[in-house]
Amino acid sequence: MTQQSFDVERIRKDFPILTRELPGGRPLVYLDSGNSSQKPTQVIEAMREHMASHYANVGRALHVLGSESTEAYEDARSKIAAFVGAPSRDEVIFTKNASEALNLVAYSFGNPNNTDERFRLGPGDEIVISEMEHHSNIVPWQLLAQRTGATLRWFPVTDEGRLDVGGLDELVNERTKIVSIAHQSNVLGTVNSVSPILARVRQVGALMMLDASQSVPHQPVDVAELGVDFVAFTGHKMLGPSGIGVLWGRRELLDAMPPFLGGGEMIEAVWMDHSTFAPVPHKFEAGTPPIVEAVGLGAAVDYLTSIGMEEIKAHEKRLVTYALDVLQEVPGLTVIGPRTAIARGGTVSFTLEGIHPHDVGQILDDVYGIAVRVGHHCARPLHLRFGIPATTRASLYLYNTTAEIDALVRGLHHVQKVFG
Repeated sequence: MTQQSFDVERIRKDFPILTRELPGGRPLVYLDSGNSSQKPTQVIEAMREHMASHYANVGRALHVLGSESTEAYEDARSKIAAFVGAPSRDEVIFTKNASEALNLVAYSFGNPNNTDERFRLGPGDEIVISEMEHHSNIVPWQLLAQRTGATLRWFPVTDEGRLDVGGLDELVNERTKIVSIAHQSNVLGTVNSVSPILARVRQVGALMMLDASQSVPHQPVDVAELGVDFVAFTGHKMLGPSGIGVLWGRRELLDAMPPFLGGGEMIEAVWMDHSTFAPVPHKFEAGTPPIVEAVGLGAAVDYLTSIGMEEIKAHEKRLVTYALDVLQEVPGLTVIGPRTAIARGGTVSFTLEGIHPHDVGQILDDVYGIAVRVGHHCARPLHLRFGIPATTRASLYLYNTTAEIDALVRGLHHVQKVFG
């Protein structure tokens, strides 16, 4: 699908919820995909079909249903590996969300069961994150620092909402063991440049992880091209169901890491006094996995691939360029983050002078049926950095239109009249 042939109205027909009429006859205007995306019929039907005709547990049954279910589950792994350019499908680990994927990696550092030097962590060692992180990429590293006595440090954020890498060489140094940052900010929309940070990480012999929850759904992401060591993302933000996320990691590192959870299917053999473990990816997938969710995520990847990630990225760039322009018409509105579409995604967070974001969101929903997110978006340190308690966030995706952005602007004018 070329940029000229990107047909958003046709795409919208694949999403049943977008035709919903809210109480009072309000049409739904869904601008909250950064929180969780809506699901196309293709995903809904793939999950329904698997539950109706093929469902059984995976990896442990020799009957027909067990074989079909296992094949569908592993086929989803292959699709996701291809989608993100993973060299091997065995490097794709299913988790319940990106938070679990990030915690899985954090658990490996300073773990006495891991003797690999790259994962040794203690007093004097350092972990580096950034001020723009989602709590899921802050709290696991705080807990790791508390467990091990290591020091947590972070990149600051500029007034324009960009990562401040001016002190890169000092911040990432010989004491650094891992750097973990967002590929794209869930508040600012900023897309961070990975290569200069990675070059320094390699120079000092550290590892690097990306939280790609906001980038994988919206732009082409190739983990081999990026060159980092770990990437986490989640299914529910990329047209898939909730309850499933993905950790991609370099095979040699995954092999060196101890299991995160113990239980069925992650073992090779068990005795009463010890166990040996299955190879990756199954070493990290204890218990019955999210089978139907994996099938749904595989269908979501098929859907996104059929449209083309470059085309989706271009559509969202057109939308955010338009949004940044027309939002200037709203008096007292301040965008928190980059004011241009350069190196940024389709997430626009803002404040309205004198009006709390919770009031903004409530009126937009009650009067216009516009769904936005309000609050600190699980990024409270970033809001503290800008001296604000909360923002209103409109997050755009492949099914959004400029008409919906116009509705947002009309709604914001109405909010101001209410509080005028």
